[in-house]
Amino acid sequence: MSPNQPDKSSVRRPRWRRWLREGIIIVVLFTLVSLGVDVWRSRDMPSTEIPVQALQTIHQQPIDLKAMSAEKPVLIYFWATWCSACKLVSPTVNWLSDDYPVVSVAIRSGSDARLNGYMNQKEYGFPVINDEQGLISHSWGIMATPTVVIVRQGKVESISTGFSTPLGLWLRMLLAERY
Repeated sequence: MSPNQPDKSSVRRPRWRRWLREGIIIVVLFTLVSLGVDVWRSRDMPSTEIPVQALQTIHQQPIDLKAMSAEKPVLIYFWATWCSACKLVSPTVNWLSDDYPVVSVAIRSGSDARLNGYMNQKEYGFPVINDEQGLISHSWGIMATPTVVIVRQGKVESISTGFSTPLGLWLRMLLAERY
């Protein structure tokens, strides 16, 4: 070996390969931890049949989740005006409401008038049920906000807690619609 040629063992791989490998490891670990947290948080939630309840929006419109989910999956969004993660997820839910049925349940977020003002200020168009005392969310076993439950034909298809990306929620709805 000549003195001007580097030893093969001292040649380093390009940095981008190391960053790519570490990035993939981080994404996989994050995904596994997120799935684990979702399973743990949803352990008290209905695993198949949804609770039968008489529900009504802040505009006095009756909601029948079982009937709504008979033909198309319904995204049920448990959230609160005081929830910081909800401020990031709510715009996605609003966007999805253009193509899918969405029902939201605002947990301990004040009066109907206050919720109506909040919805108007944010320009959200999805229907809102006011769960002022937290009774609806309790009957569903909701332990964290935001929680997204996808229901199809009256049965729970998917549960997600905490922050969700627009792509993640859209894919969940697409999967629920297809299968």
